[in-house]
Amino acid sequence: MRRVVFYLFFDHDGQVDDYVLHALENLRSHSEHIFVVSNSELDAHNRARLETVADTVWVRENVGFDVWGYKEAMTEFTQERLVEYDEIILMNYTFFGPVKSFDPLFESMDAQHDLDFWGVTNHGEVVPHPFNADLERMPMHIQSHWIAIRKSLFASDDFVTYWATMPMITSYNESIDYHESRFTKHFSDLGYTFDVAYPESDYPSIHPVFDNATMILRAGCPIVKRRTFFHDPLYLDRNAILGREIDEILIANGYPTELVYSNLARTTQARVLATNLSLVEILPEEDLGYDESNPLRIAAVVHLYYEDMTDEILDRLQMLPGSFDLYITTTDFSKKSIIEATLARRSVVGEVRVVESNRGRAESAFFIGCRDVIQSDAYDLIVKLHSKRSPQDDFAKAELFKRHLLENLLGSPGYTANVLRLFQQHPTLGMVFPPIIHMAYPTLGHAWFTNREAAAVEAKRLGITVPFDESTPVAPYGTMLIARPQALRRIADGGYTYDDFPDDSNWGDSNLPHVLERLMGYAAQQDGFHIRQTLNIKFASIYYAFLEYKLQSVAALMPAYPEEQVAFLREVHRQRAAGVFPHALTVHDIAEVPTLAILKYRVMRRSPRLGIVLRPGYQLARGALRRLRRAVVSRRH
Repeated sequence: MRRVVFYLFFDHDGQVDDYVLHALENLRSHSEHIFVVSNSELDAHNRARLETVADTVWVRENVGFDVWGYKEAMTEFTQERLVEYDEIILMNYTFFGPVKSFDPLFESMDAQHDLDFWGVTNHGEVVPHPFNADLERMPMHIQSHWIAIRKSLFASDDFVTYWATMPMITSYNESIDYHESRFTKHFSDLGYTFDVAYPESDYPSIHPVFDNATMILRAGCPIVKRRTFFHDPLYLDRNAILGREIDEILIANGYPTELVYSNLARTTQARVLATNLSLVEILPEEDLGYDESNPLRIAAVVHLYYEDMTDEILDRLQMLPGSFDLYITTTDFSKKSIIEATLARRSVVGEVRVVESNRGRAESAFFIGCRDVIQSDAYDLIVKLHSKRSPQDDFAKAELFKRHLLENLLGSPGYTANVLRLFQQHPTLGMVFPPIIHMAYPTLGHAWFTNREAAAVEAKRLGITVPFDESTPVAPYGTMLIARPQALRRIADGGYTYDDFPDDSNWGDSNLPHVLERLMGYAAQQDGFHIRQTLNIKFASIYYAFLEYKLQSVAALMPAYPEEQVAFLREVHRQRAAGVFPHALTVHDIAEVPTLAILKYRVMRRSPRLGIVLRPGYQLARGALRRLRRAVVSRRH
């Protein structure tokens, strides 16, 4: 069968990731012509990458979403050329594949000679329409990530008219209304026949490629939606969608999942990705198989402001498998002498450097004082430690923070071997560090503190476009980590000097050390590296118990499901900002909020059309409740 593939590509940065090339390479044996239409500007490098797998690479202005991309690409190709082929496929960049091979899919669908069009997956009917209040229902439809169209349809006047009358698309919802959810019914009603390789009627949901991804993959579906991994984690939680199991299925079926990690790391909020793929590794003390025949070349870079902690840090470094090169920075020559004496006593070889300035403390010592180590190609990994004492905190809190960092990075020889083994297993793993500490510190939901605005400025200067996490960045809090040098170079090459860092009199949030602490992960992700967090079994047990208790204590004051809890709390904050609660919030006040807020959330999520109809009544009820609260407040005072 002579076939043309029109592949719609878009990337915010115009970067063509390997997953795109992988998909197109595997379509080549089934396609006589591959036409890539890019809604992104492409530089020479990225255009050349596409040209290695495509016959045509055509760049257009990013207007009309994918719908107008297809429309104008077919016009560019010309109808005269189209009718020389037996089938065209309109597909886009929103899936990873093939899982195993595209061959069975094409063999199955090519055998159905009486079809006019077909798709890989479809979405079941939704009543009422979730995006358009003027429509009663969204019909069952083939999903637009892959619609194959035979000559009997695309050579028809019906097809030409469909595209000629297509209005300009100005929103995602319009792309659903005017094309994706319309195409199947429109042509089916005209008498054209279709089929779906993996129909929703075979699965327990109306959206199986998303809600039943593990089932549909096990049934042989060769694609998985990218959105599965960057969608709202609260939705995945509510619907028991396990991204890590999807990932395991991809691995078991031979899909190179590093293509998934490298693309999503650059384009997805780190906290969302870490949650949906469960990138927190709970590692045992027993070595699971670090490959000593192919050891990683390691540089240990340590800042010792407190020289009396030298033995403690060296004890931790002895957990590393095999040899390593040691670089120590400190702040004056008297400390250097003490450190060198400790090294000599322990027969440890290492280079001790006195930094030019203590402005920036451990961060300037690392990114400036050891910039040459980071920029060197002599090492596969850098282990970054420092003498953490946190004298501003109570002893127990400071000791827990230090233990949290050291024991969850370098807990024991077997545990540490397992941490390093992650780098052997995952070429795109750029950095590991312990998860955010949430015992004794008010970090959960607040860890940007006052650093976000300054971080945005610095990210722009460094060329970091990875979307920021909303409230709690995935970051190496306490700045102890293990990383590939390449994952650190964006910051190391940032041209920083000691004068850019604050002295001790100006130390605090919003200054450069705290900003870089939160940007390290984003910088690694910008260059296609993903991040994992590591915990030993002991701390995982402790933290889970306390985290569950804290969550239960908060959740007891709210609705049951996290999605509804978030909606409820946003309503509380909105009303407080509007002055509904002029006094300090009490449990009584909070208890009054959910009735209308949760009702609104449930209706708008499940039936937007009904929600629009009921909006005037909701607004009247909310106004009445506000007046009642004000009356109660006035009586209290």
